[in-house]
Amino acid sequence: MKRFAIPLVVFGLLVAVFAVALKRVPEKQLVPSALIGKPAPGFELPDLADPTRTVRFADLGDQWTLVNVWGTWCVECRVEHPVLLDIGRQGKVNIVGLNYKDDPADARAWLNELGNPYSVVAMDQEGRAALDWGVYGAPETFLVNPEGIIVDKIVGVVTPENWAGRLLPQIEGRAP
Repeated sequence: MKRFAIPLVVFGLLVAVFAVALKRVPEKQLVPSALIGKPAPGFELPDLADPTRTVRFADLGDQWTLVNVWGTWCVECRVEHPVLLDIGRQGKVNIVGLNYKDDPADARAWLNELGNPYSVVAMDQEGRAALDWGVYGAPETFLVNPEGIIVDKIVGVVTPENWAGRLLPQIEGRAP
């Protein structure tokens, strides 16, 4: 019986340590990005709506922009989609989609079914542009100021709370 007691005690201690660590870990949305405060990486990718056209990040203008990395295969992307539609209706920020490692036909069908919050969607089928942005999954959303500098990054779902309490204040010139 003693030979089972020690592993059980060790296992119990590990479970307790992991439980405490999970409680104390900040939300995954607070993962820092090495790109915060730096110019947004450029990209030149096919346009989802018209693959004969090229979407260039540099051509998107000098306005506040949310760059939202998404894919139809991403469960959390479906969760955040209604929030992006609401943000788009507010008209306070340009929303650019970066369709990540996805099938273009699936992406077009998704937007036709759920609505399109994006001013433009760039297709990043191989994930190279997303890699330049430091993306390691979807959804991820970057807030880029009118000077082209990344000022914030949300890893995971954009929620009404982090939009109103974190991103929107920066756009409106209020400290979050």
